[in-house]
Amino acid sequence: MIAYVDSSILMRFLLGQPSVLPEFRKVERPVASKLLRVEGLRTLDRLRVRGLLTEKEYVKSSEEFRDATDAIEWVEITDSVLDRVCGSFAIGLGTLDAIHLVSALVWQERTKMKLVFLTHDELLGRAARALGFQVLGCTQE
Repeated sequence: MIAYVDSSILMRFLLGQPSVLPEFRKVERPVASKLLRVEGLRTLDRLRVRGLLTEKEYVKSSEEFRDATDAIEWVEITDSVLDRVCGSFAIGLGTLDAIHLVSALVWQERTKMKLVFLTHDELLGRAARALGFQVLGCTQE
C-alpha cells in the first residue's frame, strides 16, 4: 500500500498507544510532509518535559522515531504548498492539518499515483475524504 501517513498514526504506533491502525503495518511506500518530522519530535520532547517519558524512554523513542522515518518519502513544504494551504477547503482545517492535506495532494499530482490517507484525526479524515482520498484510521460519516 502507498499511503500518506500523518503524525497521529506514527506516534500512536511508536508510543504503543491503544487502537494502533492495523493497516499501518501494510504500508510499503510511506509518504509524509516534512511537518511529520517536526510534530513527532516535538511530541516526544513535550512528553519528556511533562514527565510522561523518562529520559531513557525519550532517547529510545527518539531513536525509534528516526528509524521509522528513514523510509518515508518526504514532501517538502515549499512556497507552492503554502500558497495552496492558504486557500479554502470544504472542511474548516487548522494550518497544520491543511499542510498535511495539501502535501498529499501535491504528491499525488506529481506522481500520478493514488494514496491512501492514514490519520486518526476525524476532521482531517473528513477533509481528505471530501477530496477523494480513501481514508483509514478514523470513523466514516
